[in-house]
Amino acid sequence: MASIFSRIVAGEIPSYKIAEDENYYAFLDINPVAVGHTLVIPKREEDYIFDLNDEELAGLMVFAKRVAAAIKEAIPCVKVGVAVLGLEVPHAHVHLIPMQKESDMNFFKEKLSLPAEEMQEICKKISEQFK
Repeated sequence: MASIFSRIVAGEIPSYKIAEDENYYAFLDINPVAVGHTLVIPKREEDYIFDLNDEELAGLMVFAKRVAAAIKEAIPCVKVGVAVLGLEVPHAHVHLIPMQKESDMNFFKEKLSLPAEEMQEICKKISEQFK
């Protein structure tokens, strides 16, 4: 059965798409720990990030770097943090989180609940900066 992320890529489930190319897809996390929290995934479903072949892993990180640059332009932050956790969805993914301080990367704090209009606005701001 396809993961929820594969279903997002296929268009079966809506997402706040930031960017995509033939191999990778970036979209806002619907349960963000910070405004602008974005997930970057390979389109090819693979559970464990280190099971990606070297080319796919390198491509994922280069794509994530471009997305992080767009986030930094669109969302006021000191840096964009990166995390790979990978237990909640069986599809390799990278979290990109705008940070003012390291505690902004705390995945155990209460998640934000943002209205759809705000999510759309955030998505638009970031995607317009993607190069």
